[in-house]
Amino acid sequence: DEQFDTDRDELLSSMAAGGVGTIVDAAATVESWDKIVELAEKYSFIYGSVGVHPDEVGALNEENFARMRELLKKEKIVAVGEIGLDYHWHGEPSEREFQKYWFSRQLELACELGYPVVVHDRDAHGDCLETVMKFPEARGVFHSFSGSPETARELIKLGWHISFSGVITFENARRTAQIVTEIPEDRLIIETDCPYLTPHPYRGRRNDSSYMLLTAEKAAELRGISVERLCSVT
Repeated sequence: DEQFDTDRDELLSSMAAGGVGTIVDAAATVESWDKIVELAEKYSFIYGSVGVHPDEVGALNEENFARMRELLKKEKIVAVGEIGLDYHWHGEPSEREFQKYWFSRQLELACELGYPVVVHDRDAHGDCLETVMKFPEARGVFHSFSGSPETARELIKLGWHISFSGVITFENARRTAQIVTEIPEDRLIIETDCPYLTPHPYRGRRNDSSYMLLTAEKAAELRGISVERLCSVT
């Protein structure tokens, strides 16, 4: 993200001292793919995913979709993502159908090549669940989860992981925080979603992985376990 252009190397060089062992740098746009590959090659602890966020699927075509397939062959590209559906800004049926088309195409590619998937689901919980159910072999994570407990339970039955961001520390996100307590240990993940969703008390600042412990501490508190156990689990 361009918000890190002024201090990216300095920040990444501080990660080990902050207890961050691994970063998966998630794609959102076609243009981001080369930058992700470059960072993964530069830093031993960075891995990447390639995919196109639902807000950006207008840039997808057969040519760059074929390139996506080739990039997935790179050793440090480990997932397809972030892909999915986002209806927050997209109300027209034609827009939503276009998103669903490319979500399905990218899921199909992930299944074909055996890659896990990072799913973005915003205000599209029913259609996201319906789409992944069409690909029973698909596995991965619903990131920065914002759905219902019922949706989470269905996804877990299907073999998916559920990931929570700094949102669980927000005062107005008690429902999402409660769901943290219901996820089996082997399906629970925490994340930054940086540069967004910085955990309390730094909400509103640019987020980065140095804030991860705040999310871990909140998740541990909610689950009634030690932070060490939470970090080990996730």
